[in-house]
Amino acid sequence: MNLPSKPLKGPSTIARQLSGKPEIGKIQIWQRGRRTQGLKLEMLPLPPPPASPIPPSPLLQAQRQTKPLSLNQIIISKYAQNQDALVPAAANHESRKSEKQPMLWPPQGRRTNPLIWCGAIVCLIFSLILIFFGIATLIIFLVVRPRIPLFNIPNAKLSTIYFDSPEYFNGDFAFLANFSNPNRKIDVRFEYLQMELYFSDRLIATQSLDPFTQRPREGRLEAVHLVSSLVYLPQNHALALRTQVQNNRVEYNIRGTYKVRASLGMIHFSYWLHSRCQLQMTGPPTGVLVGRSCRTKR
Repeated sequence: MNLPSKPLKGPSTIARQLSGKPEIGKIQIWQRGRRTQGLKLEMLPLPPPPASPIPPSPLLQAQRQTKPLSLNQIIISKYAQNQDALVPAAANHESRKSEKQPMLWPPQGRRTNPLIWCGAIVCLIFSLILIFFGIATLIIFLVVRPRIPLFNIPNAKLSTIYFDSPEYFNGDFAFLANFSNPNRKIDVRFEYLQMELYFSDRLIATQSLDPFTQRPREGRLEAVHLVSSLVYLPQNHALALRTQVQNNRVEYNIRGTYKVRASLGMIHFSYWLHSRCQLQMTGPPTGVLVGRSCRTKR
């Protein structure tokens, strides 16, 4: 029985069908026969596949993947790392500081002792009184301008100078003391008065005076009589006194010490005065005052 045979495809037809597919290898037709039921093809072996490339090392991949960073990015990253490192350190420092420092609680209110209030009030009053008197004193001194009393010797008389022995002296001397108050609004009172007579630096006579008061712009004369009896003088002082008597020029020194109380209304204050007068007399028995120099100071 003869079956209808299908038309065999020619080589050109097969080549056209294979041309649309990816080229795997060259196909060669070795034998074609019409009597055969199928197409007998024999394919040549394909060439070996190409060797796979060596995979790059991980370090090389990391270098390729890492992009170059700018200087600003590097500085910012370091600053961020430093800040991240400083934040825990600051927190630890604050925690340690809070642990060391005990918590201060506000003091509870307590009532002040009344004695303390009384003492504070007394001190305040005393301070105000001191301030008041200080201001009043300053005003008085600026307005009134108090002045110290003055002392002077307008007249003096030397009656006697003789020696019982080379070292013991006897003398009689008198002078007139003038006290004056130069203030216009202040009264003064001499509460203590002491007069002393010196030859060189040796005390030879002394005399006290009675207290008295002087009104503003008032003067007062006081007679002072100084007597020396058997007063010891060193040999050099005795020789100097004899020489002065022979030359008819005797030099005496008067020293006065006074305690004065000044009054201005209800205000009173006291102070000490010291007077110094250097006198030059003629020889006894009719010795008179020929020269003087006096000064008074506090």
